[in-house]
Amino acid sequence: MNGRVDSSMVTTGTELQGYRVVRNFGIVRGITVRSRSVLGNLAAGIQTIVGGNITVLTELCEKAREEAYELLLQHAAQHGANAILAMRYDANEVMQGVTEVLAYGTAVQVEKIS
Repeated sequence: MNGRVDSSMVTTGTELQGYRVVRNFGIVRGITVRSRSVLGNLAAGIQTIVGGNITVLTELCEKAREEAYELLLQHAAQHGANAILAMRYDANEVMQGVTEVLAYGTAVQVEKIS
């Protein structure tokens, strides 16, 4: 078995075009909790004064989503899935400066429609 579901087999929809679901494994997730560093807070503070895109925070958010997504792909594969349907992200501030990012969806086994 592969260590992760291929990202081409993940959709936010409830079906994957050209495939049919043959088994549903249920909900799977990937979760990461990230904090900003003191230097990151300082850099973000300076960028807010200047205005525009706060690149330090954008990079932090992107890294957290990427990590949660990768964990989701691995969790689905551990259940025997080869696809993920209805994939979503959620984020919550756990405490000031600490954010939880969750990627979740329905793990399924699909086969190509002939």
